[in-house]
Amino acid sequence: MTTTRVVRVAAFGCLAVMLVVLGAALRPLMFTEQAAPAEILSDNEIGFVHDMVAHHQQALFIAQRLNTNVDPAVSRLAQQIDDSQRTEIGMMLGWLRLVNVTPGSRTPMEWMHTASNSTDLAAHHGVVTSDATRGQASMPGMATMAELDSLTSATGVDAEVLFLQLMERHHRGGIVMAQAADELLADGPVKQSARDMITTQSQESGLMALMLAQRGAQPLG
Repeated sequence: MTTTRVVRVAAFGCLAVMLVVLGAALRPLMFTEQAAPAEILSDNEIGFVHDMVAHHQQALFIAQRLNTNVDPAVSRLAQQIDDSQRTEIGMMLGWLRLVNVTPGSRTPMEWMHTASNSTDLAAHHGVVTSDATRGQASMPGMATMAELDSLTSATGVDAEVLFLQLMERHHRGGIVMAQAADELLADGPVKQSARDMITTQSQESGLMALMLAQRGAQPLG
């Protein structure tokens, strides 16, 4: 073997060793070992969305049980609420599908009572409900089946007043939930959605209180 060939073989050998060493050094940067998937939604986000779907669904029931023979202004408000909350339900169900959570599979309001190092956000926001008075454990603003049945059978001004009272109280409960979510969440689309709900439902709640006053009635406690 000539001297030139020996040098060439040695050079290729050194190059091969260098490539092996370099490859080993770069491997952690190029191929991560089954990195854990990024969290799509936090537990608090999932809890809020899960409960708000159920809360919105009852708003649809309230709107749908309003007698059609009422003041057109009340009918338009009921339709407006139905349309907006139906759209929000679709958005929230999409979020739940992303994390494989089935509606109705979680304890209502658990996120609000257990979040933030045992700080009771429900008490902070004045949520005081019971199974006996609401029929829904710790779900603020929810109507009972008896109240919904009364709305179904009501007509005329009585229907208008009862609808406005039930929906106004329901909105106040939704605002409480959205405010708690706004406090708990740092950022993201769920937090923004909660803020949008606070704005929209506060405006509608104020309008319903005014419409009740025009009919000589007051919001429910």
